[in-house]
Amino acid sequence: MDQSLFRLVDQELDSFQRKWTLVNGPVIIGAGPSGLATAACLREQGVPFVVLERAECIASLWQKRTYDRLKLHLPKQFCQLSKLPFPEDFPEYPTRKQFIEYLESYAKHFDINPKFNECVQSARYDETSGFWSVKTIVTSGSNKTEFEYICRWLVVATGENAERVVPDIQGLAEFGGEVIHACEYKSGEKFQGQKVLVVGCGNSGMEVSLDLCNYNASPSMVVRSSVHVLPKEVYGKSTFELAVLMMKWLPLWLVDKLMLILAWLVLGNVEKYGLKRPSMGPLELKNTKGKTPVLDIGALKKIKSGDINVVPAIKRFSYRQVELVNGEKLDIDSVVLATGYRSNVPSWLQEGEFFGENGYPKAPFPHGWKGHGGLYAVGFTRRGLSGASSDAMRIAQDIGKLWKDETKQHKKITIACHRQCISQF
Repeated sequence: MDQSLFRLVDQELDSFQRKWTLVNGPVIIGAGPSGLATAACLREQGVPFVVLERAECIASLWQKRTYDRLKLHLPKQFCQLSKLPFPEDFPEYPTRKQFIEYLESYAKHFDINPKFNECVQSARYDETSGFWSVKTIVTSGSNKTEFEYICRWLVVATGENAERVVPDIQGLAEFGGEVIHACEYKSGEKFQGQKVLVVGCGNSGMEVSLDLCNYNASPSMVVRSSVHVLPKEVYGKSTFELAVLMMKWLPLWLVDKLMLILAWLVLGNVEKYGLKRPSMGPLELKNTKGKTPVLDIGALKKIKSGDINVVPAIKRFSYRQVELVNGEKLDIDSVVLATGYRSNVPSWLQEGEFFGENGYPKAPFPHGWKGHGGLYAVGFTRRGLSGASSDAMRIAQDIGKLWKDETKQHKKITIACHRQCISQF
C-alpha cells in the first residue's frame, strides 16, 4: 500500500483520538473550592480524576467576580478545605487575596491541574453502558474545539453561584446610567460623589453600600423583603461559632431565639430603620430556604446615621430616576444589582431525578451528595465551605471504594484471560 495512504490513516486516527477520551475515574465539573476539595480527597484515595473548568483559572468566582474589600465572613477554621488548614499566620478572617492564595497553594499541594477553558455543553448518562458522556467546547484563542469525556462517575461541583441573577425591572433599559451586577463591582472609587441605587440587602448589598459610603458616594439600598441582620461577633466571639456551639446542646428553634436576643442586645431594634425581620428564625431560614442572614460589618452604623438610605421595592425606572412602590422618586446616577446568583446545572445536565428545576439536589441535607448511576453533587448544601468539604470527603470515600473494587475485578479478569491464552499454547 502507498506510504502516503498510511500517513493519511494515521492522521485521521490521531484526529479522532483527540476528540474524545475515556477517563479512568471521575470527571469533576468545576474548579472552585468544591471541585478542588473533592479532587484533593480523591488524590488521597489514589483515584485518578479529571477536573474541567470553563474559566482560565481556579476559583473564578473569587478571582474575577468579587470586590476588593471582601473578607471571609466566618472564622478561617470554618472555611478551610479538607486535608489542609489555612496557614497559621493568616488572620481569623482572611482577605479575598489571602483566600485565593490558599486555594492556589491547595491545588499545588495536591497536584490538581484542571483542564481550563473547557465549557461543558452537556452531560448524559447511558443506562446500557453505565457510562457518562460529557461534551465540552475547548477555547484556545479564537479556536473552539468540541471534545467528549467518557467516565463512570460524574461530580457536579459548579456550585450555587454559577450564574448571576439579573431581575427584569420595568424601565431599566431606559435608565441611561451605568448598571452593573455586584459581580462586576470592584470598589466605590469610580462612584465618588454619585447617587447609587444598590438593589438587594443581602451580605453583598450591605457590603457594597458600606464600601460606597467609604468612597463618599451616596447609596440607597433597596430592601424588598425581610432580612435577618446579626452581629459578626458577640463580645469578641464569632456569632457563627456561638451558633455552632449551641447547636450541639440545644434544639434549632431555641438557638434561633437566643441568636435574635443577642442580635437585639448588640444591634438594637433594626426594624425602625426599614430592616424588617422574617417570621422564621435565621438558622431555620438558612437551612430550609438557603437564605443567609446578613453578618453586619459596619453597614448598620451607616444606616443608623443616614449615610445609607434604606428604601422599599422598585416600581419602575426612567431616565436617571427610579420610582419606588411607595410613590417616592429618586434621582440616581448608577445602579448596582446585588441580586445574587443561581445554579446553572439544568442548562447542561441531562438528568431529571437527582437535580430539581432550580439546579439543586432534590434530597434535603445531608442526603444531597449522591444520586444514581455514579452522579454526585458537591457544594450545594447551602452550608458554605464547611458543607462542601464534608460532601467532598463522602464523595471521595464512596468513589474510592467503587474504583478500587472495579480495579481489582478488572485485574482478576485480565489475569484469567492471560492464563487462558497461555494454556492454549
